[in-house]
Amino acid sequence: MQALVFGVEPEPVQVSDESNPLLVGLSRTPMRLMEIDEPEPLGPDWVVVRSRLTGICGSDAKQVFMDFGDTTGSALGAWFTMPQVLGHECVGTVERLGPEARGLEVGDRVVLNPWLTCAPRGLSPLCPACEAGHLSQCWRFAEGRVAPGIHTGTSRDATGGFAGRFPAHDSMLFRVPDAISDEVAVFADPFAVSLHGITRNPPPPDGKVLVYGHGALGTCASAILRALYPGVEVAVVARFDAQKKLAERLGASLVLDPDDRLAIIEAVTDWSGGTLVASSMGMPMAYPGKIDVVYDTIGKAETLEVGARILAAHGTLVQSGVHGSERWDTSPLYFKELRLTGSNAFGIEEVEGVRKHGLQHYLDLVEAGRVDLDGMLTHTFRLEEWREAFTALACQESSGAIKVAFDQR
Repeated sequence: MQALVFGVEPEPVQVSDESNPLLVGLSRTPMRLMEIDEPEPLGPDWVVVRSRLTGICGSDAKQVFMDFGDTTGSALGAWFTMPQVLGHECVGTVERLGPEARGLEVGDRVVLNPWLTCAPRGLSPLCPACEAGHLSQCWRFAEGRVAPGIHTGTSRDATGGFAGRFPAHDSMLFRVPDAISDEVAVFADPFAVSLHGITRNPPPPDGKVLVYGHGALGTCASAILRALYPGVEVAVVARFDAQKKLAERLGASLVLDPDDRLAIIEAVTDWSGGTLVASSMGMPMAYPGKIDVVYDTIGKAETLEVGARILAAHGTLVQSGVHGSERWDTSPLYFKELRLTGSNAFGIEEVEGVRKHGLQHYLDLVEAGRVDLDGMLTHTFRLEEWREAFTALACQESSGAIKVAFDQR
């Protein structure tokens, strides 16, 4: 079958725009479209799924663009094995069942929970994190019957949806109701990521928050805040026109451009009713600030620093975006006694007193008509058009791309 394989000899091409570092990275990326063997179940309780629609996650794009900033490495390096087939935002059809697979039938349309935790790895008893439902915190990402990897696409064994078929454990798949299209189901993963960050760090009922970045994670965050916290006022930082329009449709009271950090600090402080304090040693900060939570879906030094400067004392800065290590002025962090917390993917989440998997919460909220992400999927491409797909993401200002997916139906 055809697959996009990462971690192989690159196939350099001419760069169309040397001024765009993402296009430069894409021209040199160690990924090729190749013929590989059809996947087999990785255990008797695994299945094989035929790919239908696979979204390109921001982490996929960063890897392909080699866009992790100036960093000497990652503490997660032990949990990545090459070569890889990326793609973990998957909608597919169950095509083949292992002899011990339960709860699924051939022909089921499903979305993928990609985390390669204790159960998929055949490990028993479950580790304390898995037992508690904190699946992204599994203790055993390098153990068991699957090569090291934190989720589908990061392990050389558990190949992802940038291929015609992929393997999955029976616990990793959730049936999609007939009323939900593939184009809507494909957002289950990014929605669950944002749901995890918001429900574990919720705003006060009548609070004010900032969503920093309005790609897939930021758009999902806006939809979640509108559905679950309707009394909360939301400001958004969005770079591209398509993102700004979607933010406004989802109820943002204030939408700002990211290029001028000082303007963001001034506008958000004024909008929220805070007081701006000038500094002789750099940008000002809000003190007292009136922003309760910042949901940072970018995770760069410049975004974290702006978030810390605008927050209220004892406010929360939630980082769900992934980027390389960078330095930033952390003085507002300790001075205002802020809480800086990471938010890693998802697991069993509690919404309105009900605990279930984040993917299932998404499907249920969509089916109930409480969440509408219409307009977020802007581009689809065939697998052989992979360079065009990533070019759309590298050139979002001109392409208008928000979410891009590979369509293999």
